[in-house]
Amino acid sequence: MFLKARRSRARMAAAGLAAVAMVATACGGSNSGSDANKDTLIVYTGQSGDWQLNFNPFSPTTLEGPGTIFEPLFFYNNIRDVEPRPRLGKSFEWNADGTQLDIELRDDAKWTDGQKFTAKDVVFTLDMITKNAAMNGTGYKGVATAVDDTHVSVKFSEPSYMEGPQVLGRIWMVPEHKWKDLATPATDVLKEPVGTGPFILEEFKNQAFTLKANGDYYAGAPALKKIRYLALSGNQSGEAALKQGQIDWQTGPVPDIKNVEKNYPGYQAITVPMNQTALFTCSNAALGCQGPQTDVAVRKAIYYAINRTQINSLAFENTSSDISPGSALLDRDKDQVSGKLKEKTAPMQPDEAKATQLLEAAGYTKGGDGVYQKDGKPLAMTLKVVAGWTDYITAVDTMAQQLQKVGIKVTAQQLSWNEWSDARGRGNFELLIDSTYQGPAPDPFYNASYFYGTATTAKVGESANPNFARFSDPEVDAALNALKGIDPEDDAARQPYFDTIQTKIEESIPYIPVLTGGTTSEYNAKKFTGWPTKEDLYAFPAVWARPDHSEIFLKLKPAGQ
Repeated sequence: MFLKARRSRARMAAAGLAAVAMVATACGGSNSGSDANKDTLIVYTGQSGDWQLNFNPFSPTTLEGPGTIFEPLFFYNNIRDVEPRPRLGKSFEWNADGTQLDIELRDDAKWTDGQKFTAKDVVFTLDMITKNAAMNGTGYKGVATAVDDTHVSVKFSEPSYMEGPQVLGRIWMVPEHKWKDLATPATDVLKEPVGTGPFILEEFKNQAFTLKANGDYYAGAPALKKIRYLALSGNQSGEAALKQGQIDWQTGPVPDIKNVEKNYPGYQAITVPMNQTALFTCSNAALGCQGPQTDVAVRKAIYYAINRTQINSLAFENTSSDISPGSALLDRDKDQVSGKLKEKTAPMQPDEAKATQLLEAAGYTKGGDGVYQKDGKPLAMTLKVVAGWTDYITAVDTMAQQLQKVGIKVTAQQLSWNEWSDARGRGNFELLIDSTYQGPAPDPFYNASYFYGTATTAKVGESANPNFARFSDPEVDAALNALKGIDPEDDAARQPYFDTIQTKIEESIPYIPVLTGGTTSEYNAKKFTGWPTKEDLYAFPAVWARPDHSEIFLKLKPAGQ
């Protein structure tokens, strides 16, 4: 028996030449027509610089694995309100008061080393993340028991309905016999992953690695026989490779995005507004954050000083849209957007007078160089961005110029993805640009619980996952906790808690909202069929979205099959 997630509320709005040469050498060319390549999907995730070997699905620097190698129990579509699709699980049911979740598992799944997948593996995985806070990105607090080989019972100390999609859809099951001896599973590098998923690791090199179809997969071997992941030098290299037909799927910007089918014959594009672009701030001085951005007045001044219309035009080809300062998605979550917010949407035009008023009221005075200062320290910050992410780099450079007008000095710092990711996790940043993401089901609870709950953060120097801003507010924690115990169908009972969460976020803005990103993918519709469309969004179409990408891999078929 499935628990209905919610009534449908989803309404969708709707350096290069050398890199290309490398791609052609490594891949033989997507459109080369060779039999060896016709079943291989070549993807580019935006990886800038060499891959660093690590297939630990719980690590913030994992290369790949969630959904492809390591599976959840069910797949939840976080765009549309539909029943979850069974993966390692078969069915689940809550008890009457939401304190016990009973799960039935499939009995025909095997780990890729041949050992049988059982309830003991599920219990081991759940127990492991409760003992390792850095692995517990969902804030799971249940107690799991194996009833028999195919049944698990998870008990909670209080009603916990909202934990269902987290436990069932966002925790990757790992084999007890392989993981029980890991000293530090949250950080150990996993070089030879053993999972139950539809794909297994075939080959790893620093500039490309390959997954191949799992011939013993319980649902049958995928029609897609191989997936090759490339590391390039950034978006420009990705666009150049796309132009040459050397990659089949990338999620990222290309010039003249509205005319992909004309400019890249055989390719199509899809844009979905789901992830929220923001300036992440290490905001909490009590947890060790240092810098001017720990002052809420500075964060609010930045919020009002940036020109979102200009950023959207220059950096994102106008594919982005308005964003709520309370973090709920304006379209999908329109029924839960709080009416108590001071501003329903972040201003698209700058209010420089308000920005300077906020700073001066907080004790900042402008120096001779035009930069505000306080206690002898200039209002200057470093903003970290991944080298090669040209859209974000353009956004960062644009914002730096905009902020200079109000006396805030921001210096962009380009890093490799690995350096950037490590700094983000450990809190070794003042500002960085990234996007917050959604949870397993179409509900604003999950984004709030991931990025604004105390349970998913840590002191600076320790790995936070994914509350990188180190935001902590007891009223928000209490509201999140209350929402876990309310039937998700009871809108009236839930809304006061959403009001609390969103107004508190608006007051503090630890993630300074920029725009709701229009996530755009370009894909080879001539070589493969089965891609998501606006009419059939069976998964969020982003090559880096996990486990959504694995659902797409399972649907794809070489053209002609």
